[in-house]
Amino acid sequence: MRPLLVLALVLAGLPGFATAAGKAPLIQAPAPCTQATAACEQWIGMGRGPARAMVYSTYALDRPNPRVKRALIMVHGTLRNADHYFTTATGAAFLAKALGDTVVIAPAFHSDGKGCDDKLAKDEISWSCRGDSWRSGGVSLSDANVTSFDFMDALLVRLADKRVFPNMKAVVVAGHSAGGQFVSRYQMANRVHETLRVPVTYAVANPSSYAWPDATRALPIDDGAPQNAVAGWKEETPHTRFSYGPFDAAKVPTYDLWPYGLEARKAGYTAGQSDDQLRRQLAARPVTYLLSQVDTLPLGGFDGSPPAMAQGPTRRARGEAFVKYVNEHLGGKSAVLIVPECGHNDRCVYTTDAVLPVIFPPVG
Repeated sequence: MRPLLVLALVLAGLPGFATAAGKAPLIQAPAPCTQATAACEQWIGMGRGPARAMVYSTYALDRPNPRVKRALIMVHGTLRNADHYFTTATGAAFLAKALGDTVVIAPAFHSDGKGCDDKLAKDEISWSCRGDSWRSGGVSLSDANVTSFDFMDALLVRLADKRVFPNMKAVVVAGHSAGGQFVSRYQMANRVHETLRVPVTYAVANPSSYAWPDATRALPIDDGAPQNAVAGWKEETPHTRFSYGPFDAAKVPTYDLWPYGLEARKAGYTAGQSDDQLRRQLAARPVTYLLSQVDTLPLGGFDGSPPAMAQGPTRRARGEAFVKYVNEHLGGKSAVLIVPECGHNDRCVYTTDAVLPVIFPPVG
């Protein structure tokens, strides 16, 4: 057999290589990487020197890929289990038939600090796994010049790089539970949103708390009607019977301190921003709040601290009150979706049919 014929037959048997009579061979686009293993790991340089942070990604973030039209960044919860959330996000992409043209990313806020047991790679940045530090733009444990929000900034800048993703048309930053706290605060605080030349939207699911834009809080009205029972769960539309007014600081002196409010932002990513700037950005930037219909029990790392309880009795009630306030008092246009039949479960939320268009917006 002639050598060129042998070579053609061998190449035809390789993945991604095909031939047709009279036509040049076609090299197919690489298949997405969908396993939370080392094969899907990508590294993002951080700060000065060799420091770096890890993400799982379905496609390389440093090689040109004209096939990709959108990106989904999925932030993990308090357990720092980026592998689980990567599986959730890729599963959702499969259901939405979006794996081929979407780069799905799950960043990892790993920590080897006190009370943590993550095994960090060489030069990997360590984040605090206690308190609200990583989920509110706090500085890392290993590099005081780097905050958790800087990590997300770096990711967005990469995704907006037309040399790598020339056809990128939409980026969604999403998170559930503690990840929802991260995304909610990042949405109001990040410094790159208006500079990227790629539309960015945010999907905040079931956080335990929010950074309230001023010192008022919701005063629920419960007049016995089911739709006004803000601690209830039967309604599949948002409860809206709230009024707002001053909170009794004598009961909870810390209720308005960052990250529950805007006071005392002395360190971290938001320290240099004014309250008015944060309020403007909170109202102006596009965000959808995904609140589970039955996320009304103190489960899954529920924040029962006094500052959190000042925001409402349940995660659902806190979200409903917060969104209504932002829209009515700050002129926001935030969307809210009650995710039917879901509790505090990221996979239930992000694989629900009504949610798929939120995290995989149409890109043409």
